[in-house]
Amino acid sequence: MTDDSRTDPPLTGTERETLRTFLDWHRATLEWKCARLTDEQLRRKASPPSQLSLLGLVRHLAEVERAWFRRVIGGEDIGLVWSDTGDYQAAYDATAADVGEAWTNWRAEVERARAIEAGIADLDTTGVRARNGQSYSLRWVLVHMIEEYARHNGHADFLREAIDGRTGE
Repeated sequence: MTDDSRTDPPLTGTERETLRTFLDWHRATLEWKCARLTDEQLRRKASPPSQLSLLGLVRHLAEVERAWFRRVIGGEDIGLVWSDTGDYQAAYDATAADVGEAWTNWRAEVERARAIEAGIADLDTTGVRARNGQSYSLRWVLVHMIEEYARHNGHADFLREAIDGRTGE
């Protein structure tokens, strides 16, 4: 990914278009922050004993995509990618993780999330989160995902700068 390959969200547009393009911009930002790094650099921990690494973020965000779009909005009865026990923290441990597998899973979850979102006409459509039995609208999930990526892209900024000094939004 090149520095200018992210598409800026439109300054005007529908609510749906705005939410969709902001989320895609943040997804592309994660890829950009990880671009041109070695497997070892992607695994480098932020501040041991913390497990936080760029690769851990990729794995975590694959879990988050899966949980909110497939499990909650799509109603799929599936487990997590990297934990049989439902432990979301397991994705952060990228010590022995396969980089190619992490990116393949993340990209597959993003594409599935896009398909689920595109297949639902109304942002007020809800799904139930089994963990707490509460209903969440597609609108809420899209906003939450933007927040989730924005927060973790902030982490990625610091991780990337510590690796090779690269900065930028």
